[in-house]
Amino acid sequence: MASSGCWKCLLRPSIPVSRPIIANASASFSTTTTLNANPPKKKTGAAKIVKPHQRAGSSLKIKKKAYVKPAGRPPMPGERKALRKRIVLSNTNALEVPMTDLSKDNLLDETLVGKVAGLPDVVVDQLRAVEAFKITQGWGLFRRPAILVREDSVKMARMLEAATEKKETCRVLLDGQRGAGKSMLAVHALASAFLKGWIVINIPEAQELTTATTDYSPIPNTTPQLYSQNTYVANLLSQIGKANNAVLSTLTLSMEHKDAPIPLQSNISLARLVELGARDPDVAWPLFNIFWREITAAGRPPVMMAMDGLSYCMQYSEYRNPDFELIHAHDLALVKHLLDHLSGSTKLPNGGAILGVMSRSHAPKSLAADLAITQTEERQLGRLRTKADPFTKYDERSLKVLSNVPVLRLQGLSRAEARGLMEYWASSGVMRTVVNEKTVAEKWALAGNGIVGEIERGVLRMRI
Repeated sequence: MASSGCWKCLLRPSIPVSRPIIANASASFSTTTTLNANPPKKKTGAAKIVKPHQRAGSSLKIKKKAYVKPAGRPPMPGERKALRKRIVLSNTNALEVPMTDLSKDNLLDETLVGKVAGLPDVVVDQLRAVEAFKITQGWGLFRRPAILVREDSVKMARMLEAATEKKETCRVLLDGQRGAGKSMLAVHALASAFLKGWIVINIPEAQELTTATTDYSPIPNTTPQLYSQNTYVANLLSQIGKANNAVLSTLTLSMEHKDAPIPLQSNISLARLVELGARDPDVAWPLFNIFWREITAAGRPPVMMAMDGLSYCMQYSEYRNPDFELIHAHDLALVKHLLDHLSGSTKLPNGGAILGVMSRSHAPKSLAADLAITQTEERQLGRLRTKADPFTKYDERSLKVLSNVPVLRLQGLSRAEARGLMEYWASSGVMRTVVNEKTVAEKWALAGNGIVGEIERGVLRMRI
């Protein structure tokens, strides 16, 4: 049998081998570019070659929507902030609740403990002027502003009364866990000072002084170097003039001030003095010093100065000096002015109160402040003092300021106080549950033994 090849090749399957076709293989190699005089014509009607990474067919094209210009006007500068900080103090849909108003005569009345007392309209305007109300306190749920009288409120009123009679400086540091009612007790203290005819100065948020949100400038010839915040002080003088106009309009300058930045009349009223400082920030801080010397002169009314969010002042601020080093909060002139009186190094000659409120909700952590408060509370209770941790670095300036300040720690409400608060809510129409011993015990226990902020959250804010 004839065979055309070897027998191994016959057993292999025939596999076609494709070889690349070399066009014009005999053409010589050249590195120069040659122009083809007669390029090949493109065939018409040929099928389109689809590459592997491309998808056959037409792709979906979506046009972008045209920009729709808002029909209304854009918000003015500061309008959004004003809307965010807007506080509503009355609700016409709430029911009218008969109650006793706070007055100068019933501040020490213990029969009001556990009841809700109303704030007079004049005092409400004064508290609004000094920005004592906060947006988180739920004022807009009720017919009119009112406040719960607690045992701590009566205790604070006794301290203010003793300061008036003995012409001493009442120094208090309010502390407590979040939602314990520290800011509400501060509102009660400010209202009591207004009812007594005191001159009230309030710094609603210490955060605004230390977080580099306002302008500042060095004060010449000061050691250590102090810094003034002129725009903030001008706004503070404006608040002081509005809130204390009834008292300041009856007081005139009693001494000559040679360091006044502007000419002052000898018979100018203190209300006019703060108005001049509020108009021009460049002279606000010197006029504030003159105003303070006048209200602490002999025969003047007592003075109350309060600051909320004191934790922000127990550390370095976010301002920087010319060497780009952080400025301590105690080197800010206004902060130092209050802390000197709070620590007791400077007294109020005519009596008064210096109130500092710690914040536990969004304030920074201050180890020095916590240590000073713990040691002070132990000293008040007659216990052993907690020693400083040798491996922890404390802020010595903050530790020195708060080492001798009396501390008033707020605990939860008693069951009688919680019941009085819930009955007021039910009478206002915002609480739809029957107020009895079972309800009070349940809400009081779930709120961490009467934390007023948690009671409000569980009763008024929570919806199932």
